[in-house]
Amino acid sequence: GKPLFLEGEAGVGKTEIAKVIAQIFDTPLIRLQCYEGLDASTALYEWNYAHQMLYLRMLEASGADRDEMQAQLFTRQFLQARPLLQAVEASGDSAAVLLIDEIDRADEEFEAFLLEILSDFQVTIPELGTIRAAKPPIVILTSNRTREVHDALKRRCLYYWIDYPSFEKEFEIVQTKAPKVEPMLARQVTAFIQELRKLELFKAPGIAETLDWTAALVALDQQALSIDVVGDTVGVILKYRDDIDLLEPRTLQAVMERAIIQAGMA
Repeated sequence: GKPLFLEGEAGVGKTEIAKVIAQIFDTPLIRLQCYEGLDASTALYEWNYAHQMLYLRMLEASGADRDEMQAQLFTRQFLQARPLLQAVEASGDSAAVLLIDEIDRADEEFEAFLLEILSDFQVTIPELGTIRAAKPPIVILTSNRTREVHDALKRRCLYYWIDYPSFEKEFEIVQTKAPKVEPMLARQVTAFIQELRKLELFKAPGIAETLDWTAALVALDQQALSIDVVGDTVGVILKYRDDIDLLEPRTLQAVMERAIIQAGMA
């Protein structure tokens, strides 16, 4: 019944865990993408003022009195549910999965707001009253550690650190997500990424980059890695100029040789 708090480098599969859990339980996945300045109106609910104004004009034209107009303006049909309220209101045989993605990008004030929501899974709307979750959602929070999340939030969660996968695990992921890739190319791609992460890079490639690179190589009809192929597609796996410059010809050759050996031994 507790939220699951996942930390790890970007691209290691934290968000994917929420998607898979939703698939396993065959239940909706409701995602709240966090960012600086995120507030309650964006995360919880807000009134559809444009529709309310149109409806108000219709009521005025029909001769409705003030009390009648006020009673009909603040009803559920004009309330726009955002992810948190959607998770509270979700109905079905299984509880919905609520993904609060990259909580470290939100402000500390929003963390404090989350504490209240996640404790009781109920929302009080002054005009409508209190809405309670019939089935509390399965909550997953993720963080890339761009800043430390407050202990008060962590204490209310189960914590799990996700590291980069082993060769065997990442190879299995590549084969599952890209079944059309040749097995040898999949082994070489996985081994190359594994060796690349050992370098002093500003941003090591995650599993997402491994899968993107695999898809690019399949689209280019490649059967095996080569120096030229890596050079032509390096922008798929490395996103910073300094990291690309670090992969100069001698370093690239050494990484390639180690990757070929590892792929052959696997």
